[in-house]
Amino acid sequence: MATMNHFGMALRGWRERMSPLDSGLEAGGERRIPGLRREELASLAGISVDYLVRLEQGRARNPSAQVVTALARALRLDPSERDHLFRCAYLAPPSAGNVSRHMPMSVQRLVHGLGGIPAGVFAADWTIIGWNKMWTAVVGDPSAYGWAERNLVAGMFRAGAGRDRDPIAAWPVRSWKGSEAQEEDLVADLRVTAAAHPHDVRLSALVEGLLRRNPRFARLWFNGTAGPYVGDRKTIEHPVVGDIALDVDVLMPAGTGLRIITYATAAETTDVEKMDALRAACHLPRNGLSRPDSEISSLD
Repeated sequence: MATMNHFGMALRGWRERMSPLDSGLEAGGERRIPGLRREELASLAGISVDYLVRLEQGRARNPSAQVVTALARALRLDPSERDHLFRCAYLAPPSAGNVSRHMPMSVQRLVHGLGGIPAGVFAADWTIIGWNKMWTAVVGDPSAYGWAERNLVAGMFRAGAGRDRDPIAAWPVRSWKGSEAQEEDLVADLRVTAAAHPHDVRLSALVEGLLRRNPRFARLWFNGTAGPYVGDRKTIEHPVVGDIALDVDVLMPAGTGLRIITYATAAETTDVEKMDALRAACHLPRNGLSRPDSEISSLD
């Protein structure tokens, strides 16, 4: 079975939707389609008409990054469409800029709506940028964590920090997979982010500083493991209600690069009662969707 020509289909669709006037071209004369003619797009992109025809028809399958960049620019693609065109050409999309620490209103609404579920918002480099009341009730106020640059990875590998019972949050939070596995998961995720943002000075400084100061981080960084953080199961040694076993889930709102970390209890356990007690202390309902938090806290 022939491989579907995703690149050619996308290219033709975007060419036919592109207004000649938007491209600075005259729109005069009869046109069979409302968009650009092949010769017009070829001229704008600096390639031959014959090569453009072969790309659209799937007879040319390996355009260079320079050609894809030129076509994306000529078609005025937005970043998501440009990245799609690169992937259709079996090329890695261009490197992103700096890691975004902006929390869109849609994410704020989501975290508000979670209400009675602990939720913390992290940038792609694991800098915490927001949290709700239940997050503070369950793992403490992030302003008291002592993380350099408000960064979870920096806090996990901070100078003099050990494993086991050393508090990462306001009080100890232990991974059921073990400290080594937890560290490896986060370093593997950070490596993906660093590769996607090679020109982010702040992120580069974070990684280089950890490589100099922490042998554990350096060993994990150089072992080559890369992949997204997908969650965990943890025990929180809470100073008020005692140990709570919680499932850690990761939500990644499309197009943001953010990670929303949530904590949830298994049904019909004593942990449910402990979480209910913490919700009551925060004056939050068990169903957070019915009355969300009035505000999201942040360190900004």
